[in-house]
Amino acid sequence: MWLNPEEVLLKNALKLWVTERSNDFFLLQRRRGHGEPTGRITGLLVGALDTVLDSNARVTPFRILLQVPSSQISWVIASGAAIEEVNKHWDWLVHNLLHSLSVFENKEDVASFVKGKVKGLIAEELRGRQAAQEDDPEKFREALLKFELHFGLPSSEKLVTYYSCCCWKGRVPRQGFLYLSINHMSFYSFLLGKEVKFVIPWAEMTRLERVSTGLMTEAIRVSTRQRQREFSMFLNRDEAFGVIGQLADIALRRLLDSEGLELDRVLQQPTRITKRILEEQAIREYVLALFRLPRAEKLHEVASCSLWTPHSRSHTAGTLYTTDSYLCFSSREEGSCILIIPLSEVLSIEKAESTSLLPNPVIVSVRTKKAFQLIELQDRNELVESLNSRLRSIQWKQSMFRSRKDGKRSMSAPTPYYTFYYDTGFSDEEEIEEKVLRNTVNSEALMTAFHQSQPGANGNKSMEQVKERLWEDHFLEFGRGVHMFRTEKIQRLVAMGIPESLRGELWMTLSDASSELESHQGYYTSLVQKSMGHSSLATEEIERDLHRSLPDHPAFQNPTGIAALRRVLTAYAHRNPKIGYCQSMNILASVLLLYAKEEEAFWLLVAVCERMLPDYFNRRVIGAQVDQSVFEELIRERLPELAEHVPDLSSLSSVSLSWFLTLFLSVLPFHSAVCVVDCFFFHGIKAIFQLGLAALEANAAQLSASTDDGQALMILTSFLDQVGSEESSCVPSSPPAALETSSSSDTDVPAVRHTNITDLINQSYEKFGDLSVRHIERLRCRHRIQVLQAHEDTAKENALRVVTPDVSMSPENLTDVYDLFKTEHFISLYWGDSSSVAAAEAAAWHHGESGCSYIERQYRLDRPQFKSLYGLLVPWPGGSNQHADTLANRTFTLLDQERKNLVTFREFAGWLDTLYCEELNEKIRLLYRLHIPPALTESEDDPSLMKSPLMSTNRPLYVNLPSDDEGEVKDYQEQLKQMLQDLAKEKEKDVEKPLPLMNQREFIQFCKTLYGMFHGDPEENELFQAIATVTSLVLQIGEAGHRGRSSGSEVTSQEEGKEADPAQVAADDGSRGDASSTPESDWTVSYAQILASLLTEQALVQFFEQPLDLSAKIAEAKEKQYHQRAGLLTLQQRTS
Repeated sequence: MWLNPEEVLLKNALKLWVTERSNDFFLLQRRRGHGEPTGRITGLLVGALDTVLDSNARVTPFRILLQVPSSQISWVIASGAAIEEVNKHWDWLVHNLLHSLSVFENKEDVASFVKGKVKGLIAEELRGRQAAQEDDPEKFREALLKFELHFGLPSSEKLVTYYSCCCWKGRVPRQGFLYLSINHMSFYSFLLGKEVKFVIPWAEMTRLERVSTGLMTEAIRVSTRQRQREFSMFLNRDEAFGVIGQLADIALRRLLDSEGLELDRVLQQPTRITKRILEEQAIREYVLALFRLPRAEKLHEVASCSLWTPHSRSHTAGTLYTTDSYLCFSSREEGSCILIIPLSEVLSIEKAESTSLLPNPVIVSVRTKKAFQLIELQDRNELVESLNSRLRSIQWKQSMFRSRKDGKRSMSAPTPYYTFYYDTGFSDEEEIEEKVLRNTVNSEALMTAFHQSQPGANGNKSMEQVKERLWEDHFLEFGRGVHMFRTEKIQRLVAMGIPESLRGELWMTLSDASSELESHQGYYTSLVQKSMGHSSLATEEIERDLHRSLPDHPAFQNPTGIAALRRVLTAYAHRNPKIGYCQSMNILASVLLLYAKEEEAFWLLVAVCERMLPDYFNRRVIGAQVDQSVFEELIRERLPELAEHVPDLSSLSSVSLSWFLTLFLSVLPFHSAVCVVDCFFFHGIKAIFQLGLAALEANAAQLSASTDDGQALMILTSFLDQVGSEESSCVPSSPPAALETSSSSDTDVPAVRHTNITDLINQSYEKFGDLSVRHIERLRCRHRIQVLQAHEDTAKENALRVVTPDVSMSPENLTDVYDLFKTEHFISLYWGDSSSVAAAEAAAWHHGESGCSYIERQYRLDRPQFKSLYGLLVPWPGGSNQHADTLANRTFTLLDQERKNLVTFREFAGWLDTLYCEELNEKIRLLYRLHIPPALTESEDDPSLMKSPLMSTNRPLYVNLPSDDEGEVKDYQEQLKQMLQDLAKEKEKDVEKPLPLMNQREFIQFCKTLYGMFHGDPEENELFQAIATVTSLVLQIGEAGHRGRSSGSEVTSQEEGKEADPAQVAADDGSRGDASSTPESDWTVSYAQILASLLTEQALVQFFEQPLDLSAKIAEAKEKQYHQRAGLLTLQQRTS
């Protein structure tokens, strides 16, 4: 196969290779010891060496080298395991390249030419492999070539798919092709001699929607911050709409929130994304959401089949989904019959004899002595073999875990695993008891000891007994445990409210937290032991919220309940430091502790935070905001009359944020809210959407008549306060005051009547039960785009607000500069190598000072990125390319005040503002600082220290995260001390320090820069003459000062004294190393002397004071930035 050319310094190092064929430019070599008939000692040694090597490090036995006459360096360009394969490559080189190479006069050009040809062959092979995965390889190969030709993006910009469509410009349609790649959507049209093409980065997309107008029926609208574009005439609009949404969602999660939103491993590597992978990913996301499986589960097989359902005495048609650890079945009508079987519960998976009535049956036996029958399975043999392979792996892990556990148990003391401890009151030894409570894991639910008394207790008990009997009957018919059949009948039972005696068990069953608990025996106890006693910001926030969690419940008016809540929250923060602790987790955890054992409550919290509400409890609550936005669209879809009367639905959806974050626990009476949690564990987030819509519909008339957001909020609050349950009191204590004082009418009366939570839940199922998980997931994909872009807009506003007071440029120009700065960052993420991508993304997250958890997105550029923008925006020509590169390096070093090899937007904007908007003296001051340390270094003449690759490959990762082992953060006193030090540093920055003196070497560099700046100017001759005069004058000033010091006279200039502190000058001279011992080091001039000399020449004054058009420069930079950077990266990839 062809290889990227790799240098070989010695063609036959250690005589490991034997040359088989050769000519002036190529060598075909065989590995010594391969294919030799005789057993020579060298061949045996080399063969033994290759055999011992790992398979990844083994050397292929044949290779082809490119050699340049009279050079010691060769390049490996092809290799192979068989001589026939390498001979094909050799013949191609001889017939296609050998004769052409003889015409090159410069033999170094030969190497460049051949390497370019080989890389072209490799690219062609890659295109072929990618095209082979498509439905029509030849058409895709043709589209790929057109995509590369029309848009000129680097080869790493992988094309995923393309569609023939029409792009509308006003009322004029343009028929062409829409190309969808990993980072962009691109459109190209060429009709009647007119070419139309544009590229839209996914990072700029703010909204994706379907529209329908008179001319554009069934169109797709893509909105960016600048404009909207409509596309129509798709052969398959739904497919195109789905792929566009997926690619935009994946790109934005990867580019804008890689730390907060987790992506599948395949999607973290954009070059692996194909249309087929997108289809598989869409199914996987749906399966994870429907069955609420762990996010790490990988989908393996999807097969149509029928499942024997004993309760209906028939086979139910549906789909079987298999993952790493689960068998899941869903009926064709989503939700009518669902079955989840963890492979850890399975004993065997066997094929049964196929008959006409039972074609291709498979029997799945579980540990509870039950068996499930699946029929009509296509590719049954492969499916059973794959499932049995995963089953054997899981059973082996279980056996290893049990044997390890038994070994530990035999060595430990025979004490109970859990100790049960309750403190029913406060005593004199409260401190000692509190310490015991902190590390004692409760073995029972808190509700067993702390039951909240309610009116009508006898009636409640009888109601509980009725519910228990109904559930026991249900278990007999549908099964008990994780693998029970989940049908509409269980939905009705859940809506009535799960009895307290079964609530903990059913929550564990419905969420499948029981499987996690069983497979992680002892995990929670060890986590408690590791986490308790460690102080961090998360633990401090937990302590602050402990007594705010259900403060009216007796369980949390007692140290026992508080200690259990502390342990669960602290253990979870230790388990998942990325989430740590988020407000509202305390409310959720406290309710879980009431009905489940402590360890079970921990695993229920894990299930909610990591599976059932993904991305809800990250640092920016992205998941909850996405669902809030989805809820707003569902209001428009399902309650159109309300949406018509309330045009701005954001006020209603903002009220719902607490509904999603706390599962209605913060807005409903306690016993009613617990019934909602029951529904949530059965139906997932779908139950919360349905209940929210039902609450809005019940108050639609009043909400439509409300005059402001406050009144609408009061209407909903009053309604939810009145929602009761069988367990709560039957009559509300008093009507809410807000509705008494509001305008009364007949329509207001129902709002203050008692509403039963069971009735409200049943209404939500009846009216909105057709809301499917698939529809919710599609809406989430689209609305995540809007939420992430809203956060991005906020980050931009914050950055501009901080910088605006420090600069003089117009707000419009500052905004455009920010966009250029951000685009430069994204270009590295698009097409950089893996190390530069990781570094760029790490640098974008700016953690708060003092180790606090506050974190914001702040773009920062490394040296190569800065140099790219420098070349686009610097106002003066830089003379030779080498000197311009040197100035860019010096500028970066000067701006990098924190010495982290990164420049912030604030520093960049300040530098640009000085060049374009400041007075002459500030511009000269900047130029002066560029030619003294730290910007100018003694080692600058060494090119290896200043030159860097086009893309950063070794930039340090700068993320101030807590350590992985302990996760500790400084306590408040240390944080306060650090904050004071930071404030002192900021004040020092504000005080303008005197500039050090400039020596003769530095002044020569300064003059060189000035000559380069004037090159190409219309007044070039006058400027050169003026700078020659100034140079001569400054040299005389420096020489006079040098003679005065060398003669022993102590000359002190009052002007120099003002301009440079003697201590600073001495320190500066001392920092110059060996140069300070030379006579030249005594030759110095000050900034004031150089400025005064420049002011004597009117031509120089006019040059520096002439107005510069920043807007035009920015517009030019926008045109050039993308393709100039893409061209550089393409060139780098070809030469690397």
